[in-house]
Amino acid sequence: MTKFWNNINKFPRFLFSVIIGFFLTTFYTIFELLKEKNKRLNISITIIVFISIITIILRQMLGIR
Repeated sequence: MTKFWNNINKFPRFLFSVIIGFFLTTFYTIFELLKEKNKRLNISITIIVFISIITIILRQMLGIR
């Protein structure tokens, strides 16, 4: 039973490291692309459009204005 509780105590640290790893690997590729001047504008526009679409969808779903 002691092993079980040890594993349960380790789970939050494991979950935190998985989440941090996901964001680091995702944003690393974006930052590498932002180093090139030609791609900087394209990625910026793509991110702005993506956030705008998500905002519009959530507003319509939630009935806000």
